[in-house]
Amino acid sequence: MLKIGLTGGIGSGKSTVAKVFEVLGIPVYYADDAAKKLMNEDAALKQKIKLQFGESVYANEHLNKKALADIVFNDPEKLALLNALVHPATLKDVESWMQSQSSPYIIKEAALIFESGAHQNLDYVIGITAPAPLRIQRTMQRDGITREAVVARMDKQMDDTIKMKLCDFIITNDEQEMLLPQLLALHDKLLSLSKNT
Repeated sequence: MLKIGLTGGIGSGKSTVAKVFEVLGIPVYYADDAAKKLMNEDAALKQKIKLQFGESVYANEHLNKKALADIVFNDPEKLALLNALVHPATLKDVESWMQSQSSPYIIKEAALIFESGAHQNLDYVIGITAPAPLRIQRTMQRDGITREAVVARMDKQMDDTIKMKLCDFIITNDEQEMLLPQLLALHDKLLSLSKNT
């Protein structure tokens, strides 16, 4: 079974692409959703987060996302610290999830595949790319936030040009080139590659 990463900057359309792979019968692990779940349900991780960021980041044992975001998104060192706590728990979780799959290939969808070092445990990485103005517009609509807030988030992510150079396959999601034919061709390629493993 091939382990495939799926990544791209904010607003690139990772979730949309992941859903298409799910329709094609490919299991998808959503790292961000899993991380949020683990921050609420993994007792050891919760304890570590409370120790580093204070009891106030949990209200009634439930993660107060806004309180935590207010702390980490304005302080690169604290964001790095949070990632250092959450990434190992997520990597452990995805490993056990992968063991329970029996598909020719599986997909791990995550924004920080290269930044977290997760790519080292994957066979290939798919990059989703889209022009910055379109990514900004999509994120503003999706999250109901200002252009400035989107740009601030984008500035904290790896540059898209660098990220795409690290990927094995690239999907263009620019609303000009049709998405589905690209995904179907890549699906066939990955099925073919999985037969050789």
